[in-house]
Amino acid sequence: MIDPALLGELRTAQELVTGLVEDIDDASLRQQYHLELSPLGWHIGHCAFTECYWLQEIIQGDDRFTAPVAELYTPPRVPKPERGARLPSREALLQWVQGLQSINLETLANPPAALLDHPLMQDDYLVHFLIQHYSQHFETMVMELTQRALAADSVDFRVQEPITPATLQPDICNIAAGHYRVGGQPPMAYDNELPPQQADLGPCRIARQPVTNGEFLAFMEDGGYRNQALWSDPGWRWQQQHKVQCPNHWRSDPAGHWYGIGNRGPYTLTGDDVLHGISRLEAEAFATWAGGRLPHEHQWEVACRLQLLEQTGRAWEWCENRFYPYAGFKPFPYTEYSTPWFDDKHYSLRGGSLHTRPAIRRPSFRNFYQEQMRHVFAGLRLVY
Repeated sequence: MIDPALLGELRTAQELVTGLVEDIDDASLRQQYHLELSPLGWHIGHCAFTECYWLQEIIQGDDRFTAPVAELYTPPRVPKPERGARLPSREALLQWVQGLQSINLETLANPPAALLDHPLMQDDYLVHFLIQHYSQHFETMVMELTQRALAADSVDFRVQEPITPATLQPDICNIAAGHYRVGGQPPMAYDNELPPQQADLGPCRIARQPVTNGEFLAFMEDGGYRNQALWSDPGWRWQQQHKVQCPNHWRSDPAGHWYGIGNRGPYTLTGDDVLHGISRLEAEAFATWAGGRLPHEHQWEVACRLQLLEQTGRAWEWCENRFYPYAGFKPFPYTEYSTPWFDDKHYSLRGGSLHTRPAIRRPSFRNFYQEQMRHVFAGLRLVY
């Protein structure tokens, strides 16, 4: 039988995702607030579809729930800008989603022999997979809600305690040269975390803390966005094209003081809070300005496993290296989860943000985005 506590985690993951849209109207469920993000309503439909795809269609051969909507909820089949218009009404969507979630929880609570005997259920792998799938979409939906709040900002927020620039004084710890284990372990690990690897690292120094808002403001006020010498050639071309001058969610009030906008609206920025909302290109420029660089993801993982890092769950942290397959990589449970992104266009991120669920907070978890993306809750940590 499946551990009841694990089924409780799945139920919680389901409720958290649907809870994000409790106060969202039909039009907002369909709206695409960022070109790289899907509408909120599509996310909850896709999560329910994915549950049924694996539990009902793949394991039990029953496609009654999935076949009618496969064209909408299978990502490669419909472009993101077209997804919102094809969604059912808010009431119908939520009723359908919650109905399927109940069916799937009942299936797992009283599993037929065909389900328990299936290879995907070994060590409850599929349940862990679905919990993590919900967790990833939960965070992406918070990104979409943040973009919604940014679009609605009326610039009437007044900063009472302005953020001030902070001198960068990193607390540095050492990683000795050596052979270290990196990578994940089944049943939790995704395919791109496997198989475990031996990382051969040279000596390096890594900051115990990630970069803060105040430290990044010092970069801004020192002309960091205007100094071409700090940027890579692609980074400078990107900066000149987009004229970026601050993190994605920062705005200034009429007095010129910076404030932030989150998924619930504007808030006062705190100088010692961990920075997020920057692209890897910006992170790279800051690292150059600070006399450091971005870590390779294995340096980050080793330092995390050695318990040298603090505040690893405040913002995703951009890494130096591109997202790539480990030696011996095998796609599982489907090719499209990781393989399409080994394209030399995506870079690894490690750690997690304030909106990252516990199911995917582990040292080996590998996030990945293209380097120009700024809607991600991502910042950086320096190595020297």
